[in-house]
Amino acid sequence: MVLPNCVSIFVVVFSFTLLLINNGVEAFHKIYPHLQSVSATSVSEVHRTAYHFQPPKNWINGPMYYNGWYHFFYQYNPKGSVWGNIVWAHSVSKDLINWKGLEPAIYPSKPFDKFGCWSGSATIIPGKGPVILYTGIVDGNNTQVQCYAIPKDPTDPFLREWVKPDKINPVVVAGKDINGSAFRDPTTAWWNPKDRHWRMLVGGRREDRGMAHLYRSKDFIKWVRAKHPIHSKGTTGMWECPDFYPVLIEGKDGLDTSIEGNHVKHVLKNSLDITRFEYYTLGTYFTNKDSYVPDKNSVDGWSGLRYDYGNFYASKSFFDPSKNRRVLWGWANESDSKEDDVRKGWAGIQAIPRTVWLDPTGRQLVQWPVEELNNLRQKEVQMKNHKLAKGDSVKVEGITAAQADVEVTFSFSSLDKAEAYDPKWVNAQDLCAQKGSKVQGGVGPFGLLTLASPNLVEFTPVFFRIFKASKNHVVLLCSDASSSSLKTNLYKPSFAGFVDVDLATNKKLSLRSLIDHSVVESFGEGGKTNILSRVYPQLAVMGNANLLVFNNGTEPITVENLKAWSMKSANIK
Repeated sequence: MVLPNCVSIFVVVFSFTLLLINNGVEAFHKIYPHLQSVSATSVSEVHRTAYHFQPPKNWINGPMYYNGWYHFFYQYNPKGSVWGNIVWAHSVSKDLINWKGLEPAIYPSKPFDKFGCWSGSATIIPGKGPVILYTGIVDGNNTQVQCYAIPKDPTDPFLREWVKPDKINPVVVAGKDINGSAFRDPTTAWWNPKDRHWRMLVGGRREDRGMAHLYRSKDFIKWVRAKHPIHSKGTTGMWECPDFYPVLIEGKDGLDTSIEGNHVKHVLKNSLDITRFEYYTLGTYFTNKDSYVPDKNSVDGWSGLRYDYGNFYASKSFFDPSKNRRVLWGWANESDSKEDDVRKGWAGIQAIPRTVWLDPTGRQLVQWPVEELNNLRQKEVQMKNHKLAKGDSVKVEGITAAQADVEVTFSFSSLDKAEAYDPKWVNAQDLCAQKGSKVQGGVGPFGLLTLASPNLVEFTPVFFRIFKASKNHVVLLCSDASSSSLKTNLYKPSFAGFVDVDLATNKKLSLRSLIDHSVVESFGEGGKTNILSRVYPQLAVMGNANLLVFNNGTEPITVENLKAWSMKSANIK
């Protein structure tokens, strides 16, 4: 801790723009005036998640820890299942899995947020408690300002009511040299004890250059912009929901946002408005210059590292002092149509909260579902040392396959049959589409068939495929939704990412998949490469869903150890 009793925390609601369609995903904030207030007459339960967070109905799109409670504030439409009528909904939890809904915390009520209360973050100020900074929309031209809110009663453990003081709001207004319609999503603030100033970032864009504007303040009310952004990058477009935090070079413990020093690296994450994907870099924060420089081996741009290579956007992290960890939470959009959303009465879920730390190689972050999720496990089944020849698939018996958690380690005796890797294959998603689970390979494809119908007309495969490059092996992890549903009007991508692993000495790969009716959230090789897929099977639902292990490569694969559990439903009121 840099300051006594000072815990940097985070809360996010997801930001405003009018982008239409990217990568086949309909933007989560496209406006449908004729649908945004259509109330749900009934709520379809078929594809509703059981342990991924979502409210009882309608449209949603991050948490903080304060006085023994996790608080989750999220963007919510109380009137309909598409984007619009947005308020900051509010739920509380003791364990990040089971949630109790409260009344909305923030909603448009002032001239500085009359046209919308958008994303933001919170910081606990010593002697004050939590302060939220959020983006307000002041007019019909989408002019964005940063606003200040505090709890009406800081002693209330639920922080039910929030006030927005008129005398100080808005606290940050874009200067004349800043695009005021691309100026949003303030981060969690951090404290510098040397100059006794707080600092925070605001996402922005200048033409096609994405940037994170840096602001400083002594009192958290009057903020002054630094001469230069803390970092920027050309051709990346608008940086939404930026996140900036330290990670230990050695160890898995999380750090308060204000921690600095030679024992840490810093992470800068941006949600790219153009692509609907996120990327992050690892680097060094030079406090004397307020400048962030990515490591030379950390790709800065669209092809850089991603938290998740699937349906995962507008994420933020927070430091959880109760368990000394950094927790990351992201939002997963729908893959069906707006008409489907209205028909089923809800849209949008949260990914499972993930603990995040720096991989020992120093080249990337590692993520893993928070340990509290394991409390929902029941009815464990196992499979050990089961050999899969080419074309084999074996059903995992004894679990509820539509609502399950599975961990499996695959092994193989030789890499001699691995296919040659073409250096032109730089886009993992394209490679997965080309080399799907049905395309026979050498070492792989092998993995899981999730949400599979009895006759395999529908299934969502999550699998590895190994290639031989000139000096090493290339491992591809895929979560392929192309055969996930008989419905045709769905976004059914072949999501994929490469896995940074050395197979020279250890010929094993591990996989964990969280299966929850309409979501398959997977973690490859201990959380090095992660993919969340939204899927809508028509046949493989409820008791008709199956889980199988498979191998479609010529090299035999051994299911060395598989454990699977049926998952209890979380209590989300």
